[in-house]
Amino acid sequence: MSADVVGAGLGLRRGFMQSLVDQGEAAREAIDFMEVAPENWIDIGGRDGRRFRAFSERYPFVCHGLSLSLGGPSPLDFELLAAIKQFLNDHRIRCYTEHLSACSDHGHLYDLMPIPFTDEAVRHVAKRIRQTQDFLERRIGIENVSYYAAPDPALTELEFVNAVVDEADCLLLLDVNNIHVNSVNFGYDPLAFLHGLPLHRVAYLHIAGHAWEADDLRIDTHGAAVAAPVWQLLRAAFERCGPVPTLLERDFNFPPISELLGEVAAIRALQSAKAPPPSAALGH
Repeated sequence: MSADVVGAGLGLRRGFMQSLVDQGEAAREAIDFMEVAPENWIDIGGRDGRRFRAFSERYPFVCHGLSLSLGGPSPLDFELLAAIKQFLNDHRIRCYTEHLSACSDHGHLYDLMPIPFTDEAVRHVAKRIRQTQDFLERRIGIENVSYYAAPDPALTELEFVNAVVDEADCLLLLDVNNIHVNSVNFGYDPLAFLHGLPLHRVAYLHIAGHAWEADDLRIDTHGAAVAAPVWQLLRAAFERCGPVPTLLERDFNFPPISELLGEVAAIRALQSAKAPPPSAALGH
């Protein structure tokens, strides 16, 4: 079960929009689909709005939300959901996903906070996901997130993710980099975690770079090239799931556009089983 896109994608960022335009048909051939956070583009008009419309008319798009706060204590923001629904319809967005996290409590925190791994939290989040799906009139995907503290958990991360997806009857946006980051930070086997997920519910995959702060600490930054262990885990995901759609995220420290397109090409090569994982950044 996947989003209505195929192949290898790239998250669209304002910082390299012009570079993609300059690439012309080469970029079109290199990228199968794109992703944006709808909150960054809702009600954007003028030159930026026209530029985005040009991209959304040229490429299939998916959306990955930032602000719904599915795990938060405050009521769901249905005004925001109405704006998102309109945006999804206006731009023929193929799939909408959100983070399995909280980011607000009577005001936005501007960060993604972890949800306690408890049965109560499962019920709370699953109810909000079902409400969101009913309002949007479509199934959504939820992303396994990176986190850096898990005080007194009643469930493991894997048990929590599985329980939420099952009770909400939603899709899974599988972030491969987050599996690697969390496996280093919390000392678990990333392959066992991957194989324990409800892979039949995967909508599409995320892959990104991270920062190496210490031997036992990685930070999910989206500001570096994808590391070798993450490429290896992506290959394992394809071996288990098949060549599901996969998107590269890069949020800052943008390299030349040729390097980003090279990483997108590496995703496609792995999907086709034509190449081993890239060896750059070995050990990171």
